[in-house]
Amino acid sequence: MTLNFTKMNGAGNDFVVIDNRALDKNLSREQIARLCDRHRGVGADGLLAVEPAESGADVKFRYYNADGGEAEMCGNGARCFGRFTARLLGGDMTSLTFETIAGTLKAKLIGHEVRIEMSDPIDLELHSPVESVAPVHNLNTGVPHAVVFVGDLENSDIVKNGAAIRYHKHYSPNGTNANFVGILTPNHLSVRTYERGVEGETLACGTGITACALIHHLLTGVSSPIKIDVRGGETLSIGFEPGPNQTFTRVTLSGPADFVFDGEIEV
Repeated sequence: MTLNFTKMNGAGNDFVVIDNRALDKNLSREQIARLCDRHRGVGADGLLAVEPAESGADVKFRYYNADGGEAEMCGNGARCFGRFTARLLGGDMTSLTFETIAGTLKAKLIGHEVRIEMSDPIDLELHSPVESVAPVHNLNTGVPHAVVFVGDLENSDIVKNGAAIRYHKHYSPNGTNANFVGILTPNHLSVRTYERGVEGETLACGTGITACALIHHLLTGVSSPIKIDVRGGETLSIGFEPGPNQTFTRVTLSGPADFVFDGEIEV
């Protein structure tokens, strides 16, 4: 089968994106993993598929990690998905809605940037019992994330320490993503992320930096928005409204979503 695709990236987090509105592309886990392989395929952190909506949104969002396993959400992927879908549907769309496993989200297109209105976070756990290089905090911002604030982010062993957290029994059986955070100024962070499914460090993780910003607010009281530098070199922005009992509403993730190239490949 010849598969038409678009390669995109959001702050260096890269994706293979396909139009599957006809539901005629039934890719196996192994095929998705080969597509994402950087030596034998297109090369990507994951695959995004546009499918028909089932509950009244414009479209349905499907996301698969580089190992071929489906995940609930991906913040950088959601921005790329929004821009790709707007081009797919045509017209002068400035916003659209899409259904994810984590809930229905809204994307607002602002030039080459996209702002995603995220689902409300859940499963907050400050100062978890997980041992690492510093205290570990947990929050699910569409997918589960562990957050660790470190003094020397640049020289931190992200793969070693990230894998230890990702596979810790506290997160069994599905594991978690691990984020390591450096504080640049009170409202400006730098984040490096070890992503499950990729099983290594990626250049950016949208849901991960969202978790970092919200945890940072809870620990320090800094106000919205919070800027975050990612490994890919870009700076993204997290907005939010604090609620009672350490809850949040109106969480937004804003940043770039870029087309790289269109292509076709045999799968």
